Amino acid sequence: MTECRKWNVEHLQTLLDVLNAQGYCIYGPQLRSDAVVYGEIDAIEQLPAGWHDQQSAGSYRMDSDGDPQLFGYALGPQSWRKYLQPPRERLWSAKTNTDTQAITVSESKPAGKKMAFLGIRACEVHAIDIQDDVFLNGTIQDNRYAARRENLFLVAVNCGHVVSTCFCTSMGEGPKVDAGFDLCLTEVYKNGEHFFAVAAASDCGRSVLQVCGSAKLSESDKRLVTKVERDARLAVEQNVQLNTEGIEQLFYNASDSEYWQELADRCLSCANCTMVCPSCFCSNTTDSGDVSGRKFERWQQWDSCFSADFSYLHGGSVRASTASRYRQWLSHKLASWQQQFGRSGCVGCGRCVSWCPVGIDLRAEVQALRLRSHNADD
Repeated sequence: MTECRKWNVEHLQTLLDVLNAQGYCIYGPQLRSDAVVYGEIDAIEQLPAGWHDQQSAGSYRMDSDGDPQLFGYALGPQSWRKYLQPPRERLWSAKTNTDTQAITVSESKPAGKKMAFLGIRACEVHAIDIQDDVFLNGTIQDNRYAARRENLFLVAVNCGHVVSTCFCTSMGEGPKVDAGFDLCLTEVYKNGEHFFAVAAASDCGRSVLQVCGSAKLSESDKRLVTKVERDARLAVEQNVQLNTEGIEQLFYNASDSEYWQELADRCLSCANCTMVCPSCFCSNTTDSGDVSGRKFERWQQWDSCFSADFSYLHGGSVRASTASRYRQWLSHKLASWQQQFGRSGCVGCGRCVSWCPVGIDLRAEVQALRLRSHNADD
């Protein structure tokens, strides 16, 4: 990794200009409808300067104090997976020639454009690693995902702002970005001074850094950077954490627990938790045709294990109750995912906590399940 260098705010605009000149379509954070969302950007004025989020179970709020920080928020409702695995895309289309009755099938291929993500956090970098395991590193590779992933440039940002739903330290996933990026920024705003510490971790990142230019960090700059990173970690560690000790066996032993029904009595089965999760990957396919019967299309779209139709087989749904669907989601995410991919499916971003309409907090639910299991053993 390249030694950290110093950027001012103007360097960040230079970065956008350089990436644009190299053919990248840049996506970054913006404030829309009182939430931080990701969209196409080409100027730093589009970033949510001065905006900070407050989150808790079932609650998300944005406030502005007028400071110049560009990345002074934790996470919004969207994850970057919408660019690598679009919520809905056409897989192929077919049409019948009216004269010869011959059928022509055309596969829909991704545009293959170069993408750059600006502002990706440690938990989200790890979520992309998980998606790579699912779509690239198994016995079958998803060619569409691979095409989008191939030309991806990641500009990560170390967290300087933490909310109560963050528990990345429980999962060993942050808040500092340790790998998997091209460039990584740490934003510092202290005593009226505003700058970024920037490091490169790839040849492409080092090349871009060289083109953009930089200055040397002074010793006082380095101390401020260290303080930002240390304070963020301490803030996360002060939050409610997820106890992962023996968590696989906990869920396997609790498969018949009555606690799942108690959870289901509160759960709306709305699938919000899976839609905002950066590592979930479930999808389904649908076929459609026109009234003439000559044109057909197959589409792939996001799906959720909370959907009653998701586990439908001939004759009915395998998981017909909300209790069984919640058990499937949480047990897979925190337990059986370990057997599939050698790691947890949770990165500790806390989105599922903030965006649950009834405020279900998986950290509290796991702890409650532990107490129930402990009492049953006694």
